[in-house]
Amino acid sequence: MLYETLLNLHSYWAYLVLLIVILSTGNALFKSVSSAEYSAKDFRISLFALIVSHIQLLIGFVLYFTTPRFELWSELGGGVMGDAIARLYLVEHPLVNIIAIALITIGYSKHKKKLTSKAKFKILSIFYSLALLLLLSRIPWNTWLN
Repeated sequence: MLYETLLNLHSYWAYLVLLIVILSTGNALFKSVSSAEYSAKDFRISLFALIVSHIQLLIGFVLYFTTPRFELWSELGGGVMGDAIARLYLVEHPLVNIIAIALITIGYSKHKKKLTSKAKFKILSIFYSLALLLLLSRIPWNTWLN
């Protein structure tokens, strides 16, 4: 019961994360190109992306250790790497998404130290775009869209 609830929460929260990270990345890219001034709204958008992604990470950590798939580590050991689906759920998805959220965190932190709007948007554009690409690359699309 807990597992199914967490799985549904993780899946539906992912839509929000993806939407907000796309919005934040698009905002940073657009305003970087258009030389717009950095405003409180831009700060809130990037902060909201940081917050929702970290919540998703926490849900993911709990889900990872409660999933029945976790037992495959003891059953298969290193054989997990030879099973494409087990590798996706137990290695690739968690590791790449942790890296993506780390990039969001680093980008958010670094942009606050910049003094000009252009520099702030450039940092956000780079780090949030990389994070978005990583997030999109490791979504289990066949399961997620069903």
